[in-house]
Amino acid sequence: MTAPSLDVDSVPARAVLQALPQPILVLDEKRGILFVNYAAEAFFGASLSVLTRQNLDDLIAFGSPIISLVETVSMRRAPMTEYRVRVGSSRFGDERIADVFASPISDNDGRVAVLIQERTMADKIDRQMVSRGAARSVTGLASMLAHEIKNPLSGIRGAAQLLEQSVPSEEVPLARLIREETDRIVGLIDRVEVFGDERPLEREPINIHVVLDRVKLLARNGVARGITFSEEYDPSLPPVFGNRDQLIQIFLNLIKNASEALERTQKPEIRISTAFRPGIRISVAGVAERISLPLEILIEDNGPGVPQDILPFLFDPFVTTKTNGSGLGLALVAKIVGDHGGVIDCDSRPGRTRFRILLPVASGPFEIKAEAEEGSNP
Repeated sequence: MTAPSLDVDSVPARAVLQALPQPILVLDEKRGILFVNYAAEAFFGASLSVLTRQNLDDLIAFGSPIISLVETVSMRRAPMTEYRVRVGSSRFGDERIADVFASPISDNDGRVAVLIQERTMADKIDRQMVSRGAARSVTGLASMLAHEIKNPLSGIRGAAQLLEQSVPSEEVPLARLIREETDRIVGLIDRVEVFGDERPLEREPINIHVVLDRVKLLARNGVARGITFSEEYDPSLPPVFGNRDQLIQIFLNLIKNASEALERTQKPEIRISTAFRPGIRISVAGVAERISLPLEILIEDNGPGVPQDILPFLFDPFVTTKTNGSGLGLALVAKIVGDHGGVIDCDSRPGRTRFRILLPVASGPFEIKAEAEEGSNP
């Protein structure tokens, strides 16, 4: 028995396609675009009327495996899939990694339906879950060793202080070095121990723009003095359910990192923007439904960028691009964002580094638990 064909011009079929969170394109036998859903309009940054006047070859970068995939499906009348394809287009600057599913609409013509499942955010969320596991391993090690290490360090520091008062003047710098290095080691242990703090957060509905303005004021008078700031806020953004002090710590740390990366950049600039981007959903403990993360905050700078070999591990403990860095700052940021039920990712290339934080709206205290899924393009 031949399966009934899908009539994309029918109201029910269009309603189903428009309801899907993944980009959908319907192509004719010559790869002309017959229809796209709302998600595809957002993905390619163009309206239905604009896209339906184009051919897939005009939309997708030359030589893309998507073209040959559609050709094969149209010829064989059988569904096929390409995993982790680089989707490049003149309509957006960056290449995106996606799984592409193509299927014939009927056996009578060469029309093909193409579904694009972007992998970028899902992969980053998966990596972040791994990073949190690594952070917990570091926490366990630190908790076990902290007491045993801090006690002898306290004795070493005390002895160094006594030596500073009794040794000849030419040896005072050496005694001072011992004391300062002891303090540095204790400070490093204290920072690692923060990862083991599992006490419930005191949270309340907070206007994220108030937090960002506070961080900007602190940064302009401290770590980011002399750097140009620009803002693009969505004034209708609902409040986030969070801890004010910890949210300030998140964004101050990100702006501090950006400022340090901009030290040798001419006309250094940090851009802060907020938007409402429904799409990413995650599972949380004690709640049957997946919770949406629609609040998007971007911290962007025009510095040299993060090395590509480090980028996938940027939120792991002890990973750093700084000569004297501990590699715990961004790991702590990721932990705090996770404690708030959100996710963070970084996209970087020379001349632009962008940190994106996605947070839930103020609807109650949630504890992040298990899995993440890819929704529509946020």
